[in-house]
Amino acid sequence: MAGPLDGIRVIEMVGIGPCPFAAMMLADMGAEVIRIDRVPTPGASNPFPALGTKFDTMARGRRSLALDLKRPDSREVVLHLCGRADILIEGFRPGVMERLGLGPDPCLERNPRLVYGRVTGWGQDGPLAQAAGHDLNYLALTGLLHEIGRDDTPPPPPLNLVGDFGAGGMLLAFGAICAVLEARSSGQGQVVDAAMLDGTNLLGTMIHGFRAHGSWHRGRGTNIVAGGSHFYDTYSCADGKYISIGAIEPQFYALLLRLCGIDDPAFDNQMDSTRWPDLKARIAAIFKTKTRDAWCELMAGNDVCFAPVLDLEEAPLHPQNVARRNFVEIEDVLQPAPAPRFSRTVAEIASPPAIPGQHSRAILEDWGVPEHLIDQAFKQSTAIGARSA
Repeated sequence: MAGPLDGIRVIEMVGIGPCPFAAMMLADMGAEVIRIDRVPTPGASNPFPALGTKFDTMARGRRSLALDLKRPDSREVVLHLCGRADILIEGFRPGVMERLGLGPDPCLERNPRLVYGRVTGWGQDGPLAQAAGHDLNYLALTGLLHEIGRDDTPPPPPLNLVGDFGAGGMLLAFGAICAVLEARSSGQGQVVDAAMLDGTNLLGTMIHGFRAHGSWHRGRGTNIVAGGSHFYDTYSCADGKYISIGAIEPQFYALLLRLCGIDDPAFDNQMDSTRWPDLKARIAAIFKTKTRDAWCELMAGNDVCFAPVLDLEEAPLHPQNVARRNFVEIEDVLQPAPAPRFSRTVAEIASPPAIPGQHSRAILEDWGVPEHLIDQAFKQSTAIGARSA
């Protein structure tokens, strides 16, 4: 059974970060996504050596067309493809696609129903629109990075999961599909402006509500879900490994105390934040008395809200991840499986990552590009990769 986006056609202008992640999500859900790759430049250095190989896991599930977009015939190829597509997504700085002659105006002129999805760090406008940045910078400007970590150390980089992928890639994919649904009723496409700054800010909605209510304390590492409380944090065990505890609700907290053998009245007033530092030190000492596996045997699978802190090698072997088939292996590369799950239109990974330009001629033929334009692109330059499948 095809995925839920079967029949949706997407053009991905290849970049790094959130745009390929969004394209991967769409492809995992059954959309036909073609990657417009750059023609490789001989001798050019590559700061991301996995790109263009089987380890480029976010490139899975789609075919690749290599073009030199500085050439007029290559731009004409892209515009022709836009005429057959539902969505185009790109992740360049504002103005780059316009300078290539492939901005929203010519693409929507070729196909008025096209959804033109754009993802940037700071957004398409504003004083920082043209500034460089990365995940950490966008998170910093929202005020949310300030709330992560301990009060005696600088805020730590929380990988690049928040801005790049949660706030950027997922927001772009969500926005693009929303616009496709709207276009089916209105007959009109539109531009989707997905900014990692905006998306990160949106992810902090609950925190802002708590702050307005007066229940979010000033000071990093002092709030319930920010490591301030003794019942919501990570702890070191006797073997140097770690566990996570999230016993917020009273009944879960009561179970935590029972399993830890705590009957000290000092722990009774769970939400007295003035006592949290002392209680945290006490419970940390208790967790140091057993190994991580011993705590797993005692707490795993019940309502204490517990999980061991696994490393990247351990996680695929955990019984819950095994049962959910959360990891798949493609060409000997272990990687996360598509999500979410659908009961009828099951999402599947269509293919391993493609070599840039691997499917160039096949894509052009399948998408109805005129033969003379295909021949022109092949004969006059190396604009289109010669490998096809």
